[in-house]
Amino acid sequence: MSALDDPVIDRYLDALWLEKGLADNSREAYRSDLALFNGWLNERGVRLAAAGREIILDHLAWRLNNGYKARSTARFLSGLRGFYRYLLREGEIAVDPTLRIDLPRLGRPLPKALSEADVEALLAAPDVGDPLGLRDRAMLEVLYACGLRVTELISLTLEQVSVRQGVLRTFGKGNKERLVPLGDEALHWLQRYQREGRELLIAGKASDVLFPSQRGDQMTRQTFWHRIKLHAKVAGIATSISPHTLRHAFATHLLNHGADLRTVQMLLGHSDLSTTQIYTHIARARLQELHAEHHPRG
Repeated sequence: MSALDDPVIDRYLDALWLEKGLADNSREAYRSDLALFNGWLNERGVRLAAAGREIILDHLAWRLNNGYKARSTARFLSGLRGFYRYLLREGEIAVDPTLRIDLPRLGRPLPKALSEADVEALLAAPDVGDPLGLRDRAMLEVLYACGLRVTELISLTLEQVSVRQGVLRTFGKGNKERLVPLGDEALHWLQRYQREGRELLIAGKASDVLFPSQRGDQMTRQTFWHRIKLHAKVAGIATSISPHTLRHAFATHLLNHGADLRTVQMLLGHSDLSTTQIYTHIARARLQELHAEHHPRG
């Protein structure tokens, strides 16, 4: 892909120089970023002034897949925002396509990810002969299969799960609704729990909570955190984990097995692709480890 300049880029950079006295090095960096983006758009038959939010997100994903660093992408996006604000001010576009695109987070600590073996051990830890253990097994299976936030998990109701379709409906941040597939294993444990455990927990109490506490009410985040730590101890997992750890594992393992970033974004309920990108660092590191371990020239 070649960089491609455009007269409007020159006009924008001239305006930057006149209004902000931007240094030559900074202006050339902006020119390079915008010309590269313009060339990328050109290959897809899109004009620079006509680019929308979705294609900008696609370009950010392309940058990530091609090894661009977070700082480089943050600089690119900062320049792009200024560019489209300039076009908006000049009346050349009606809407700024960068308005709802977040900057990549710099210096953010990577989430801790469990290995697939650790997850298997954790899922097998609850005593499924006990109603509480059976409930916990079903909760852990659903949490790992669907990548839910812990609040989404504990607030699930019976009507949010469709056993026939094998999906659940959940409401994430901003009350945004999404459908997430359960998978056969999670569905198996969920159905077994509903047959053998749930009625014993609610003890005749009217409740639509899918995973009630021992008192038949909605479980608190703290209670589930306590339960997951107990099971981690039984599983022999030495690292400190939380309910969110399984959400991280869900995303990382999907990427390790070839899922694309957009699909993982949709399943996690992230409004912006840049939030999902944090997981690719973990997935890439794991792939490098596997390559070093198993490839004859690793």
